[in-house]
Amino acid sequence: MHKAVVIIPSRFDSTRFPGKPLATLKGKSIIQHVYEQASQSSLADAVYVATDDKRIFDEVHSFDGHAVMTSSSHTCGTDRIAEAAKNIDCDIIVNVQGDEPFIRPEMVDDTVRVLRDDEKASMSTLCVRIDNQEDLLSPHSVKVVMDREGYALYFSRSPIPYYRDDWKDVNSISHIPEKTILRKHIGIYGYRKNVLMELTLMDKGDLEDIEKLEQLRALSAGIKIKVRETEFNTFGIDTIDDLRKAEEWQNISL
Repeated sequence: MHKAVVIIPSRFDSTRFPGKPLATLKGKSIIQHVYEQASQSSLADAVYVATDDKRIFDEVHSFDGHAVMTSSSHTCGTDRIAEAAKNIDCDIIVNVQGDEPFIRPEMVDDTVRVLRDDEKASMSTLCVRIDNQEDLLSPHSVKVVMDREGYALYFSRSPIPYYRDDWKDVNSISHIPEKTILRKHIGIYGYRKNVLMELTLMDKGDLEDIEKLEQLRALSAGIKIKVRETEFNTFGIDTIDDLRKAEEWQNISL
């Protein structure tokens, strides 16, 4: 029985970048980069790609990876990995985004380790300290605040916490290294299998619908998400411009 598995949701029909998983980055498809990075984890027993597209399925098999065909009706990655996970024997499922070619195996290990070490946690995820103005202000860079034990209190596309004394209004929001400590959420999730199955049966809540963040469905339902800070950053591919930037990104070489 696999104790922990990685499942990578991947679809072809991205609105902003159709065919993104098969786009080439430094000589390999994006989905191959993600798969190979996740496969280097020391705590994950197996890696699967969950897709609804035969082209992605065939691409994964071309580099000897494991792929699972899923329904085309899913509107989010969580539901896609839940369908794939039903037939996989495991205790912990790690959702690695299919557009994160710079994900590190250490990040997968940390996500698994949180759930192995903390019985109170139903889900796990990672964050990194924000060190630049772009991440601070960008709505594509999700922020997270935690309680004293490291459990998520809230996720938002807005800068949180709001430094009232330093930021007099929204136009004065700025990153001040010696004063402001904000954390960017890294979009990798660990789930206990039963929690994942319960989550996909829940209706969207108001917060999830407003912020367009799936993790707020879990928080609204009282599911405890443990957040671990990591030293590693990552770079998601959402657009063709992002792909060009990734080719030049020097933080991590592929």
